[in-house]
Amino acid sequence: MQEIERLIQLLARLPGLGPRSARRAALELIRKRESLMRPLAQAMAEAADAIRTCSTCGNLDVSDPCPICADPRRDDRAICVVEQVGDLWALERAAGFTGRYHVLGGVLSALDGVGPEDLTIGRLIDRVGPGKPVEEVILATNLTVDGQTTAHYITERLEGSGVTVTRLAHGVPVGGELDYLDDGTLSAALKARQALPGS
Repeated sequence: MQEIERLIQLLARLPGLGPRSARRAALELIRKRESLMRPLAQAMAEAADAIRTCSTCGNLDVSDPCPICADPRRDDRAICVVEQVGDLWALERAAGFTGRYHVLGGVLSALDGVGPEDLTIGRLIDRVGPGKPVEEVILATNLTVDGQTTAHYITERLEGSGVTVTRLAHGVPVGGELDYLDDGTLSAALKARQALPGS
């Protein structure tokens, strides 16, 4: 029983899994020991040994530099700054950005004791220095207090660097209906409104 409890406790540490969900997941793994649990354990062990953090952008992959940083077809003039690797993967799935990325590893947070030295902001500044091809830094931090604070701090650090600093647009999602949107989203959409072509 000790092994089962340990499995449940470890599963409960995953995001989105509370104690009850972790217990259900553990029981399902045990029930499907040969078809699910053993292959999962092997895949996790192999991933733990093979996965590296890209020394250029902070992405996770089996190679360093990662395939995005190693791709000569990517546009060196733009760097999109994200909080976590999951944000980078989400933008890549959208397939609308062809530049480079920079993963901060979190956001500035006085409450959590996270300062600039705990993030990769220094490495970002180095990537944008004189003689570098970067013309635009796109801040894609979340629209939270900490995300906004981090974006503001990076903007201040890049002041005078000669690069254009932009922010992802926030507002009405594609297919969204105004009646179902929260007040914050509607307010951001109004502030980020754009002129239509030909008007």
